[in-house]
Amino acid sequence: MRLKHLFIAAMLLCCTFAKAQDDGYFMELGVGGGAGFYLGDANTGFYDNTNGVFSVIARYNVNPRFALKANLAAAGISGSTVNAYGALPGDELSFSRTVYDLGVQMEWGFCGYGIAGWDGTKRVAPYGLLGIGMTYAPKPARNDFAANFPVGLGVRYKLSERVNIGLEWSMRFSTSDRLDVTSNTGTSMENPFLIKGKGIKNKDSYSFTMLYVTFDVFKRPCNCNDEIIK
Repeated sequence: MRLKHLFIAAMLLCCTFAKAQDDGYFMELGVGGGAGFYLGDANTGFYDNTNGVFSVIARYNVNPRFALKANLAAAGISGSTVNAYGALPGDELSFSRTVYDLGVQMEWGFCGYGIAGWDGTKRVAPYGLLGIGMTYAPKPARNDFAANFPVGLGVRYKLSERVNIGLEWSMRFSTSDRLDVTSNTGTSMENPFLIKGKGIKNKDSYSFTMLYVTFDVFKRPCNCNDEIIK
């Protein structure tokens, strides 16, 4: 009889540890905002001609150190050849437009993220990200679609059991050289130096620096009681 009691106690102890690791929420939904800038023929300096960024975020936490995140963002981009390195020949040109960014990124944490506990998770966790997305830049000149490849770093903080805040920086390298082509620039910003290749003068990129807040949803199931009954 005592052996049976010891077995049940051991199962309850294992369940407690399993619950501490597996219980919780596996999805986050939230919003973010901040500043962004573009790099290309009309701007070669970081944070020159900054504009606003707004994003909605969904994150699936695979485990405390790995997550998949989807985003839909809208950002303004602008630039001018006045202060651009290696300024364009001829007239000074400038542009301003809005881009829409839809993508997914893999995030890997440098430590486990969660409510600090026995399993070594931390309330503050830095992470890196790498992903793929799509950029859509509507008129004034013409609609432009391109793939983009985000790379970046971030840090998030578990404010409470279900509330997270974070700061993230990312550079998004696009496959287009037409993001700076608008009615103000005509087509002269599309490969203006006639360089054949894939260098910075042939592709446009843009960056987001954002603060965000997310809320945990969809609780992880725990089948501890079912296992004990069985």
